[in-house]
Amino acid sequence: MTGIKLSICIPTYNRQAYLRNALTYCGNDYRFDFPFEIVICDNASTDNTQQVVEEFIAHGLPIRYYKREINAGANANVTSALRLGRGEYLIYLADDDILIADAVAETVKYLDENQDVTCAHAPWFLYDEVAKTDITTFYHVEEDRKFAHGSFTEVFHYIVDRHIFPEIAIYRASALRSAWIPRDICFYPFPFLAHFLDQGAVTFLQRPFYRSIGNSAIVRDRPQEGTNDVMSSWDRYRGGLEYFLYTAVRRGALNLTPETRLKYEEMCRIFTLNRMAVAFRFWAARKNFLKAYELYTRLMWGGMLDHPEIRPFREGLPLMVAIQTLVSEVNSAVGTDTLLLAGFTEIIALENLMRELGLSERVKVTTELSASPLESTAVFVSVERDREYFVALGYLPNLVFHEHDVARHILM
Repeated sequence: MTGIKLSICIPTYNRQAYLRNALTYCGNDYRFDFPFEIVICDNASTDNTQQVVEEFIAHGLPIRYYKREINAGANANVTSALRLGRGEYLIYLADDDILIADAVAETVKYLDENQDVTCAHAPWFLYDEVAKTDITTFYHVEEDRKFAHGSFTEVFHYIVDRHIFPEIAIYRASALRSAWIPRDICFYPFPFLAHFLDQGAVTFLQRPFYRSIGNSAIVRDRPQEGTNDVMSSWDRYRGGLEYFLYTAVRRGALNLTPETRLKYEEMCRIFTLNRMAVAFRFWAARKNFLKAYELYTRLMWGGMLDHPEIRPFREGLPLMVAIQTLVSEVNSAVGTDTLLLAGFTEIIALENLMRELGLSERVKVTTELSASPLESTAVFVSVERDREYFVALGYLPNLVFHEHDVARHILM
């Protein structure tokens, strides 16, 4: 035994400003009545990460620091940080997030008092660091809920019905050793939950002990890795749920008949479609309406005809997709540096919309016949018969567009 009660495991790479911020919180706010350590695994940073860590070590933070010679990738670095922890319990901490110290201590006390529990999950706050306020919680737990060893079907219904993502937890190290297996195709929290449940009880606590910084005081509106998952990982979510169910079958907790297979397949399908609907909203909010439309077609096929995530965008979606299709085609054509708008009245508004939807700054928008080589000019006509006129002038036929060319594929 090492005597360490809790290991706070932080993987990092070239994020010295964020790490400094995270370690400042550690130094100012983390007061525990038990021994703890901070394990930092540096994925071969080339910035001043090491100097930042050494500064905090000099100020007395109980840090153990490891630096790779070669970057091994994010998954290996997360695994390494957890494997190197010496504590009875371990918790992952992103290098730009915050722990809620008194809630962490309360959770550790719960685990001490419930030796059969292999991991304690909780929802987490999305936090505005600028306003110093919690925005919302990621999923909701009505009351503390403990599930007995091997209760796979009960846990499956619990997480699916509430759309719970069991990503934030404090793990019992003795269980983690055989549960933390690298997962990629299957979204890791669901397989990991299955492996913890295979070894003992698992708990979902009501009180959050983690803050995920959504609005950073260091860099505003920075992309979030979790957001990227939401926007693209729906099949991995489904894969994770299926992995969980497979474990339940192999452990005898679920009798796999044709009827039960259909029942759980439908649950996985609905869960996945709901996650795709959230992804649709994220893509639309980023003004990538082409990707949003791809998801729209799948959601409509899946029966989500009036999903609340889609409803606010549905009326304007055809126009956005049509214009962004044109923008994409013009941007993609090698050497095209001019877009001629023919027959339109609201030229400034139309150009502004195109720029908003990604039209390259290298492409000049004009209403005048091109003085430059015709092959470098795309044309967008308001009247379909004008296509023939511009093609006859020598403009490339596949770069003369009418609304019909860019909107015909949009089936609402």
